[in-house]
Amino acid sequence: MNSPTRWITVAAGFFGFTGAALGAFGAHALRDALTARGTLPVWQTAVLYQLLHSAALLALAGWRDSHAGPSAKVGACWVAGIVLFSGSLYGLALGGPKFLGPVTPLGGLAFLLGWALIFWNAFRAPKA
Repeated sequence: MNSPTRWITVAAGFFGFTGAALGAFGAHALRDALTARGTLPVWQTAVLYQLLHSAALLALAGWRDSHAGPSAKVGACWVAGIVLFSGSLYGLALGGPKFLGPVTPLGGLAFLLGWALIFWNAFRAPKA
């Protein structure tokens, strides 16, 4: 397994595991507290985006070796997106500091940049 593939696979496994764990934790141990704050939907959004991009990272790790450069950039964008977007939403859902609010869109932009890189690399690839 080459270096970009390895770190992307490790990130997919880590974020997939922690996303599933945080989803279960929010649904069971934190449900009452999140419901009382009115932030259960915020927690669920954080989990959804974390798990969706964890699965995308795993698929990205299987992208052809000739795309190792673009896949590493996409992977970095999605990892940043998970940390900034989902991480800030988890913090906000738990009553964290308000400065986390402006961090969330930065994570969203990182997600979008990763998807734009996928589009751009597919668009400019030679036709088979």
